[in-house]
Parts: sequence; structure tokens; C-alpha cells
Amino acid sequence: MKKDVTYYKAILERNGLRITPQRLAILESINRLNNHPRAEQIIADIRRNHPNIATGTVYKVLDTLLENKLIRKVHTETGVMRYDGILEQHHHLYCRETDKIEDYMNAELDGMLQEFFNRMKIPGFEIEDFKLQINGKYKGRKNRNE
Repeated sequence: MKKDVTYYKAILERNGLRITPQRLAILESINRLNNHPRAEQIIADIRRNHPNIATGTVYKVLDTLLENKLIRKVHTETGVMRYDGILEQHHHLYCRETDKIEDYMNAELDGMLQEFFNRMKIPGFEIEDFKLQINGKYKGRKNRNE
């Protein structure tokens, strides 16, 4: 879903963070790229409109957004760190051949997982969240949308 700058300003404000051009640009970029981008992809994207943003600034902003739970990290089998701007409950489909990550939302799966962990009661551990990364490859196509 495309969001405008007002949306990102409200998120930053709600989380007690200063609204800066760098933070807005990075949040907008993650949403615009919509493909679980690497930091390098975010840097390249925002430099089109903000050529003077330093690489170190981008990494500091990403860390701040992660610390405040405004974005999430996504790991791939290649060990590359990717970023996810969708905070609603979802899982990921990871294609090993293309290194593409797609969001997978399924309320039935979420319910089954919640029920399972409620029943299993892992001693001394309180589950706050769960995410599945389903690894595989698409047969005869590059991704689900083709």
C-alpha cells in the first residue's frame, strides 16, 4: 500500500522521534521499493532525490528505525540483511534461485501457529511474535505474480 509523507510523519511523531528529511526519505524508500531492500538499494534510491545523504547517516537512521520497531530486519540464506516496512503480521516466501522475498499473509496459518504454541507452553519463554520464512523456489516462473 502506497503511503504519503503525512503517514510517515505521524509514525515518527507517535514514536517520539524527531521528523527529519533523512528519516522520511528512508521510510518512503523502503515502502516504494516494496521488495525487502538491502541498505545499498535504499541508499541508491534516496540519492536520486537527496544526493547529499551520507551512507553513515542511512545506516544510523536504519538502526534507529529498527530500535523503535518501525521497520524489521529480514535475513536471507545468502546472509544479506534486508529491511521490511510492513509491520502487520506476515511471513515470507524466499526464492533461493532469485533471492526474492515476498510477503505471505495467512490468518489461518497464524491461528494454527498461535494455537500450537499456546498448547506447547515452552517453559520459561514468553512468545511475543512469530515469523516464518518459507524457503523454496518457484517452478516455471520467477515469482508468484508471473
